[in-house]
Order: sequence, then structure tokens, then C-alpha cells
Amino acid sequence: MLKNKFLSFFLFFVVTYSASFIGGLATISYKEPWYSSLIKSNLNPPDWVFAPVWTTLYFLMTVAIWLFWHSKNKNIDTVYLYFIHLVFNTTWSIVFFVFHNIFLALINLIILIVLIIIIMIRFKRVNLTSYYLMIPYLLWSCYALILNMSLFILN
Repeated sequence: MLKNKFLSFFLFFVVTYSASFIGGLATISYKEPWYSSLIKSNLNPPDWVFAPVWTTLYFLMTVAIWLFWHSKNKNIDTVYLYFIHLVFNTTWSIVFFVFHNIFLALINLIILIVLIIIIMIRFKRVNLTSYYLMIPYLLWSCYALILNMSLFILN
């Protein structure tokens, strides 16, 4: 059983951090000089904040889905929904940084937040720890929505 738990954690880790890797690659490759030219709100944190925050959030997400997966009453549809939500998570970086489409990124982020809330509701029914581990991700995504909205309005 320990081997299965290690393997499942590893697989969820790889899948979750693949979203991080693809999004990070899109960000690094296409961020500048476009992003620096945007008018930003005073709410924008310094750029160096994003990497450690997202690294932590991806780890919390990995643990949340892993705990859910090993719960007695898990539902496979929730796992599929988690994977779908990762697509929207990754797509935001591509839409925003590669295509420079602030409005479409905003729509993508709204869909992402709705998916996070649905996942959290499903987690809460099965594994309360998984639910709690997703709260920082939801809060950061809502903050990102404010930042994205301000960029859309200011630019």
C-alpha cells in the first residue's frame, strides 16, 4: 500500500507541476517586453513573489488531490475535473503572456475560479483536509482576478 501511495503522489505531482512548467515556460518566454509596458495597479506585487507563491500552491494542490484520491468515498469524476482545471490553469499563462490577450485571460480565470470552487465543494464532501488545502489557491486566484481585471481596465 505504501508503494501505491508513493506512486500516486508522484503521478499527481508530475501532472500538477506539468501545468506549472508549461505556464512558467510561456511566462518566461513571452512576458517581456510586453508585460513591462503595461500600466499596473498598485495592488501588483513585485514579480519575484509569483514563483514562490505558485510553487507552494501547486504543492498544496498536489497534496489535496492525492489525499482525495486515497479517500474512501472518492469520485473519479472529481479527479477528471481536477485535470480539466489544470488545463485552464495552464491556459491562462498562454493566453495572457503568449497571446497578450488580457480580456480572454480574464474569462479563462473566471472559469478557473468556478472550477476551483466546484472541486472544493466535492473535496469537502469526501476529505476535509483536501478542501482546506485548496483555500489558499482559491484566494490567490481571486487576487489574480483582481489583478487581471485591473490590467484590463488600465490597458
